[in-house]
Amino acid sequence: MFDRTLAYYSISLYKEFMSYTATKLKGIGLNYGVLFLVLYVGKYPGCKPSELTDALHLDWGHSQRSISRLVQDGFMTKSKSENDGRVYQLHLTEKGEEAFQICHRVFFDWDNEVLSVLSADERTTLFHLLGKMEGKHQSIHCIFDRRS
Repeated sequence: MFDRTLAYYSISLYKEFMSYTATKLKGIGLNYGVLFLVLYVGKYPGCKPSELTDALHLDWGHSQRSISRLVQDGFMTKSKSENDGRVYQLHLTEKGEEAFQICHRVFFDWDNEVLSVLSADERTTLFHLLGKMEGKHQSIHCIFDRRS
């Protein structure tokens, strides 16, 4: 009944992407839950925790626990701003920069695997149609706008 709906296919692809990502990130000590945090801080070095939380539409408590874990595991630093001691800034460490590259790459690798059943023309058509549907739902564009 629901197996021919856009929602069904979206959820199915989402679950496959989560599983694929979890497998790829497990080797470096990360999981899908922090993927977008690493990508955001990699794209916006020196961002404030509140900016990250707002941009990714996260719960404050969840984002703070995730940031603390990334700091504790050596992927990120959280330090007071030189200009305003009341403000914290986030930066990736060298380990975090390596993780950023892997996190970024996982999107392209997954696309190549999933889209391998489509011709080049079919891929172009698919992305064109998805782009038309996307509309105002651009919550993760912030991590793809700068620094590739």
